[in-house]
Amino acid sequence: MLYMEKSQTSLDIRNPGLRTLPPGVERYFVRGGGLSVLDVLPEDKLEIINDEGKQTCEIVVFNSKGKSDPSILNLKENSDASFSKKTILNDEKITKLFKRKKFDLSKAKSSTIFDEDCPTGEKIILKSKDKCTVMLAAPGEAMNVHNQNPPTDLTVFLNKSKFDNNNEEQFVLPEPLGDATYEKLIKRRTVEMYEVKAGEYIQIIDVGGRQCSDFLAFDKAKLDKRIESIIDATATRTFMGVAYPAPGLFSKFFDMYHDPMIEVVRDTVGRHDTFNYACTAKYYEDMGYFGHINCSENFNNALKKYEVKSRKGWTAINLFFNTSINQLNVASFDEPWSRPGDYVLFRASKDLICASSACPCDVDPANGWNPTDIFVRTYPKQQKYSKAIAFRMKEDSEPKLTKETGFHKKTSKLTRNFIDYNGYWLANNYNNYGTINEYTACREKAIAIDLSPLRKFEIMGPDSENLMQHALTRNVKKLSIGQVSYSAMCYENGCMIDDGTIFRLGKDNFRWIGGQEYGGTWLRELAKKKKYKVWVKSSTDQIHNISVQGPNSRKILEKFVWTAPAQPTINELQWFRFAIARIDDHLGTPIIVSRTGYTGELGFEIWCHPKDASKVWDKVWEHGKNLGITPMGLEGLDMVRIEAGLIFYGYEFNDQTDPFEAGIGFSVALKTKEDDFVGKDALIKRKESPQKKLVGLELIGKEQASNGDGVHVGRATVGVITSGMISPKLNKNIALCRMDIKYSDIGTDVEVGKIDGHQKRIGAKVVKFPFYDPEKLRVRS
Repeated sequence: MLYMEKSQTSLDIRNPGLRTLPPGVERYFVRGGGLSVLDVLPEDKLEIINDEGKQTCEIVVFNSKGKSDPSILNLKENSDASFSKKTILNDEKITKLFKRKKFDLSKAKSSTIFDEDCPTGEKIILKSKDKCTVMLAAPGEAMNVHNQNPPTDLTVFLNKSKFDNNNEEQFVLPEPLGDATYEKLIKRRTVEMYEVKAGEYIQIIDVGGRQCSDFLAFDKAKLDKRIESIIDATATRTFMGVAYPAPGLFSKFFDMYHDPMIEVVRDTVGRHDTFNYACTAKYYEDMGYFGHINCSENFNNALKKYEVKSRKGWTAINLFFNTSINQLNVASFDEPWSRPGDYVLFRASKDLICASSACPCDVDPANGWNPTDIFVRTYPKQQKYSKAIAFRMKEDSEPKLTKETGFHKKTSKLTRNFIDYNGYWLANNYNNYGTINEYTACREKAIAIDLSPLRKFEIMGPDSENLMQHALTRNVKKLSIGQVSYSAMCYENGCMIDDGTIFRLGKDNFRWIGGQEYGGTWLRELAKKKKYKVWVKSSTDQIHNISVQGPNSRKILEKFVWTAPAQPTINELQWFRFAIARIDDHLGTPIIVSRTGYTGELGFEIWCHPKDASKVWDKVWEHGKNLGITPMGLEGLDMVRIEAGLIFYGYEFNDQTDPFEAGIGFSVALKTKEDDFVGKDALIKRKESPQKKLVGLELIGKEQASNGDGVHVGRATVGVITSGMISPKLNKNIALCRMDIKYSDIGTDVEVGKIDGHQKRIGAKVVKFPFYDPEKLRVRS
């Protein structure tokens, strides 16, 4: 009835990914422990939001003469800007800006706003009386892993007093990555040519969002000889093994001569096309749009000065074009994923002549039905940029570029095979070791693996226990200080947000460690809804961790981990307990050691600040070299966790899976937890009427089951493979499967479908899991 009362149209469709703000409003961020600089005009308003609470803000204001004057924002001097002065020394970009504007920071004073115990979401609004430059800092030092005081982010909205209210289109042009050698606005429906030398960088920016840009690159040396050598999409897909290259190990585009042309250094979008032509006259003519301007003809016209022969269609790299091919072999496309300000950064492998378009298509969703502009910048080869993919917590979050963990300095000396995992570069496997050797070392000796991308949150305050008791499926009230518990975190419908471990650091102090960054946001939203007095502070960037696992792990750690008399020693530390510790002695590097892991072996995790990560790595290697210590990558980790029956997000569970279906029903305390918690009512019903169950399968032969393979009884599909492997230790072909409850009994015969699911069937039997050490004797030893 409600829908019928109010007629809705396509204009009512939400587009949170476009981050649309009201006219005249701009959004900025001050990262915890960092600073940002804004230019402010008379009558502009600054709205500063304390995202997570317990975070001060240091503000320095410079007038048009370069002198410190906080009164412009109606503030009083109450501090000496010590944090800003120290931090700016490490920021080359802001240092150059201040020198150019002749700001005298040495004599600057600051105004500190927000109390150290301010609540989450507190807001302060400042109004400018004159033109000024404002430097905002979120002060904070490197967090001791024993403490819970990470510096956290501030959000700033700049409400401009004067702005163009007639332009409804967004135009977001990011700050240059460095000193640009070339800048060009490519107006909608046009093409621009430009040249770059080997080693130089090309940044192609979608300033309006949801706009395609076709890209051509010619080998200049060959073109000078009248040889037209451009990027060959087929060669590229063949050599890289992907639909389109991405930052990392498999990042290059090749030409028809199999020579690398460009390398993808950064990509904040992650969806492009290498299968289709740049749009052609024929494409539009087939739909009845005769004479429609198109990218291929625009390229032909632009390339005339290079005497390049015209083509009816150019096989360009179609940046931001959102295409896909489904299982029914149907090719389709939709509006681009790119947001305003998103970009791709290339590095030229040789001297190139390039062409970029702002696609003119306005007859379908290719450009969101509204062609807009593209912006191109080039940078000299002397400048260096990190390889990165954009990570976004939510659809409207600002992108965060892939980071290096504190252990990267050490791991990068042992391999180049890194993949982006949850916003960080992690090793997939290691040179001179290999996945099987890494797996074997975990089962027989010891391994060390960097798992720093796990998301960490500090939960503090008088209602911290109430919050976690309400948020998690475990009975948090039963946790003692020094104890760890594994739990699920669910929505109201009983399906999972995340799984993770909760550490009890004190009576009102907890640390939640999970896989999803959204977990912290969800906890804050829940605390606000329940009116709890509690802070949830993000500490992922302040705590990195290495997992030391295997039969020899205890022998390694006992040689260098020091604990105070009130804490358990490494030899005393029990399963799912942790110790406050240091390296070597009471003055050593602070660490926390927990008896936890993700391998099914005896093992420990060492938690430290990123600045101390190299010290921790060196200690593990120093004392582990005679005990067979081996680095492990994600491929080896996947093998041992499947054997141990441990679940992984996106495989064994997602937000449509409840803990019982995911095989972790033991983490739902329906019998021992009288308090209400999120999803409790739904989980009671789901347990009473189960539909699916995670089971183990043992397959015949040596053909491995893969995620997504159908599991059949006769013609019917009764399950789906979540993970599979050939176990070297067990000499078995095993898999985890989400199975219809009717066929989940031990001993049930099923078949795993290959090819199209029916032409090839691998016989399998439901077996007990975990496959490896089902009684968990090794992990408890």
